[in-house]
Amino acid sequence: MSSRKDTAKTASASTRRQFSLPVEEIPRKWYNILADLPEPLPPPMDPEEGESRLSALPEMLIGECLKQEMSTERWIDVPEDLISLYAQAGRPRPLFRALSLERHLKTPARLYYKGEFYSPTGSHKVNTALAQAYYAKEAGFERLTTETGAGQWGTALAYAATLVGLRCTVYWVRAVSKWKQSRMNFMRLMGAEVFPSPSDKTETGRKLFEKNPDHPGSLGIAISEGLEDAKRDKKAIYSLGSVLNHVLLHQTIIGLETQKQFEMAGEYPDLVISCLGGGSNFGGFALPFLGDALTKGKKTRFIAAQSQVAPNLQGEYRYDFADHGELTPLLKMYTLGHRVDMEPIKGDGLRYHGCSPILSYLRSKGYIDTVAYPQDEKHVFERARTFILTEGFLPAPESAYSIACAIDEAVKCKETGEEKVIAFNISGHGFMDMEGYSEVLGL
Repeated sequence: MSSRKDTAKTASASTRRQFSLPVEEIPRKWYNILADLPEPLPPPMDPEEGESRLSALPEMLIGECLKQEMSTERWIDVPEDLISLYAQAGRPRPLFRALSLERHLKTPARLYYKGEFYSPTGSHKVNTALAQAYYAKEAGFERLTTETGAGQWGTALAYAATLVGLRCTVYWVRAVSKWKQSRMNFMRLMGAEVFPSPSDKTETGRKLFEKNPDHPGSLGIAISEGLEDAKRDKKAIYSLGSVLNHVLLHQTIIGLETQKQFEMAGEYPDLVISCLGGGSNFGGFALPFLGDALTKGKKTRFIAAQSQVAPNLQGEYRYDFADHGELTPLLKMYTLGHRVDMEPIKGDGLRYHGCSPILSYLRSKGYIDTVAYPQDEKHVFERARTFILTEGFLPAPESAYSIACAIDEAVKCKETGEEKVIAFNISGHGFMDMEGYSEVLGL
C-alpha cells in the first residue's frame, strides 16, 4: 500500500508545474554567508590619497544596513513589520517546473524557475527596497536617494518609499531612461523625482553633462550622483540596490524560499543559474545553495549569465571604487575599472563595472562560473522568445540572459543524455521593456 502511495506521489511531482509556500512560511531570517566563508572577506579600504571613505560610511548608508554589512552572524532576523510588508508585496513567490519548455527542447534535464516577476513593481528588487526603506524610516530620515540602470531598482525603491512614507529621488542611466517612458511614468506615479544621469543636479553629473548633454551614462555615474545628493541633505540617506553585503543578505529570501520548494519537489539543483550585473538577484537566489556547497559538500554548479559589454566576472580581482566619482571606499571585487566605457544594451541592468565582493570572492575560489553573451543580444532574446512561447511569461531583458543560459545548458544535457536538475531565477517581468525586444528581434 505504501509503495502505491509513493509511486503516486512521485508521478504527481513529475507533472506538477508550481510549488508554492503559504504566507506563514515567509522566511523569518536572512542568510548571511559571511559566517560560512573559509576565511574573512577582504574588507573595504580607503584609497592612498584623499579623504577617508570608510569614516564617511555612517553618513552614506542607513545605520542598520551598515551594521548588517559588517555582521558575521549566520542568521539575521527579519523584523515582524517587514514580514508584513513582504506579505503585502506578495511573498512567498512560486517556483515553477518548466514542463512545456522541457518538452519543446526534448531535453532529459528538469528545469525549474523562480517567479520573482510576481512583484508589485515587476522585479526582485522590492526585497531589499522594502528593508532599506523600513530601516530608513525607523532612523528618522525623510528622503531616499539612489541610482537605477534598467529602472527596476528605482521603481522598487519608489514603491517602498511610498509604503513607509518617505520621499525618493532617482538618478537614472540616461541611455535607458530615453526608451523606457512607461517605467519613468510608473516611478513618478509613486511620487519619485527622476533625473536622467548624468544630470545637472550634482557636481559629478554636471562635469559630464556639460561636455555631452547626451552622455549615455552608467550605473557608476548614477551611484555617484545619488551619494552626492544625499550627502548635502541631512534628512536624506542613500540606498544601493546591488553589490553590497546587506543588499545580497536581504535578497536571500529568494533562495531560502526556493530551498523549501525544492524539498516539496523532492529535488535538489545540479545547476543554479541567474543573470548578473552587480550581483543582487544572482546572490539572492544562489547564496543559500552556495552555503550548502560550503557547509554540506553539495556539488552544485553555479553559472552567472552576463553580457560581453560588461563581463565583470572576467575582469581583474582587485580593489576598485564602486562608483565613477570615487566617493565610495575601495572594494575587493572583480572589476573592469570604475571609469570604463560600456556600450548601452537592452539588458542594461547587467551593465556595471564591478561585481559584489561576496560573489567575487566565491568566484576567485572557483565556486562560480560565468558566461558572457554577445552585445547584439539576438541569441539571448531568441532564447527568451522560446521561453515565452512555451511557458507564457514575458521576462525582463536581464532575466532573458538567465533563460538563455538555462536553455543552453538543457541543450547540452540533450546532447549528453544527462538528467540534470537546472534551477534559474527570473528576476523580473518585461511588460515595460517591449521596445527593447522589438528592436533586437525586429518585431
